[in-house]
Amino acid sequence: MNKITKLFNLKYPIIQGGMIWNSGYKLASAVSNSGGLGLIGAGSMYPEVLREHIQKCKKATNKPFGVNVPMLYPNIEEIIQIIIEEGVKIVFTSAGNPKTWTSHLKQNGITVVHVVSSSKFALKAQEAGVDAVVAEGFEAGGHNGREETTTLTLIPMVKEKIAIPLIAAGGIATGRGMLAAMILGADGVQMGSRFAASTESSSHDNFKKTIVDLEEGETQLTLKELAPVRLIKNKFYNDIQKLYSNCPTKEDLENLLGKRRAKRGMFEGDLIEGELEIGQIAGLIHEILPVATIFDNVISEFELAQKQVYGFQF
Repeated sequence: MNKITKLFNLKYPIIQGGMIWNSGYKLASAVSNSGGLGLIGAGSMYPEVLREHIQKCKKATNKPFGVNVPMLYPNIEEIIQIIIEEGVKIVFTSAGNPKTWTSHLKQNGITVVHVVSSSKFALKAQEAGVDAVVAEGFEAGGHNGREETTTLTLIPMVKEKIAIPLIAAGGIATGRGMLAAMILGADGVQMGSRFAASTESSSHDNFKKTIVDLEEGETQLTLKELAPVRLIKNKFYNDIQKLYSNCPTKEDLENLLGKRRAKRGMFEGDLIEGELEIGQIAGLIHEILPVATIFDNVISEFELAQKQVYGFQF
């Protein structure tokens, strides 16, 4: 056991990222049943939809699972209340001040983890009383930190500053990547893109097939004036770049983004006009696989890499 497997009562220190339009109860329960920690992504769910997914997840697994909650969510109070009412014991928070909800969640017996993009925010999360942090490098898909610090440099810098358990995220989809992150100081890893391209992911098959066809350099961080997000380069992305050539205002960018753009892309499968969020590591993802197979591959490669590096397994 290590700090993460002990904290969450897991077999493996692998957490599935709570990705919007990808992370329903089927994915979360499959990850938990495979020995990791599955997370339901509340960011794309109305409150009652989240309740339904939590209830279905409880029926699909008897293992620990959690909910990822972006704190900028418009119905945050209702979301938190549903999580408490349904007896969820693990919450990952992001996109907001961890002081806002951490004490309330912990008073209700919930383990709290906050996602950060810098050692500065990792310290603030620790001071807020969270039980662990996810340090996410800018290789990651979806919304990202403004600092653009890579995972390779972020993990040891955060490790140097905090005393609580550290989970590495951003650019990790293989056993070798997992071992590298842990050598740098992480106690566990969070994988998003690899699980987005799984059989159990709730995203559209068009999106999954696009992920496995991606090559190096086919994603880009953009929309920094709103909230930095890493996207696949499609027509929507190209429209953003054309708009930038005319020195757009924030309002111009908001008008182009509009509403439901992420749902349109990842959930409904519009590969042209949709917002398609994925990490740089997609260039190493070549198959849509069941979660159980992903775990087998990652753990086998991790153990082999340990032998190659250390000459023995931990």
